[in-house]
Amino acid sequence: MQISYTSRDIREDGRIVEISGVSSGCQQGGCLTCSDYNGCLSCKPRFFMHLERIGMKQIGVCMTSCPPGFYGTRSPERNTCTKCRSDCESCFHKTFCTHCRAGFYLHQGKCQENCPEGMVRNEAQRECVYRCPAECEVCVSSDTCTRCRPGLYELSGRCHHVCPEDYEPNDKLMECTPQVHCEVGEWNEWSPCSRSGRTCGFKRGQETRTRQVLQYPSPFGNPCPEISEINECLLKRRKCPVALAPKASAVNES
Repeated sequence: MQISYTSRDIREDGRIVEISGVSSGCQQGGCLTCSDYNGCLSCKPRFFMHLERIGMKQIGVCMTSCPPGFYGTRSPERNTCTKCRSDCESCFHKTFCTHCRAGFYLHQGKCQENCPEGMVRNEAQRECVYRCPAECEVCVSSDTCTRCRPGLYELSGRCHHVCPEDYEPNDKLMECTPQVHCEVGEWNEWSPCSRSGRTCGFKRGQETRTRQVLQYPSPFGNPCPEISEINECLLKRRKCPVALAPKASAVNES
């Protein structure tokens, strides 16, 4: 059932006027109360009241977020959409713009016709950006690059043709990255002296030892040293038990 009654409408200029023919059975999703002539008069919780001008008439619309050129303000009485400054295309507060209208350039939340010293206009973004060094493609200040021109490598805000000592070029990131050198652990103990898998039956054999790689090197880092060694050695047992004994010729081999 729709209920009609008299309501108060608050206009942008602050005047309060009485409106009759108000209904609680509104068709517009966010409306709490409305009228045929003025649209939404009040909104459901969390919705913003936005006044759209159609000719000489203003129509109330309830929105979940304010349209471009307006910012939302909340209060216990009602949430409203307020127009941004005239030089501001979008904003989230009357004192902080996020995008400027044509002919103005954004700097620290303000839209201005001229950029501060050391900065230049970015026409595409309508922003004031730092005047970058010649070798710099993108920068955050007049002496700090974040991306270098093609063929150059970035390190600590500077662009390099050749990376400094202890750094190497990373062609994927186009940055100078620290060189990583190989690191190895301690040698293991020597293995028992053996030959052909036996520790007896021969005069001479070999013993081996290994060590692990703890850190593999980067492309330009110091390579790894040998991680295994083999030494000639004398077997302690010249004779093997009968079941393990090799051919006689092998026993007599020097």
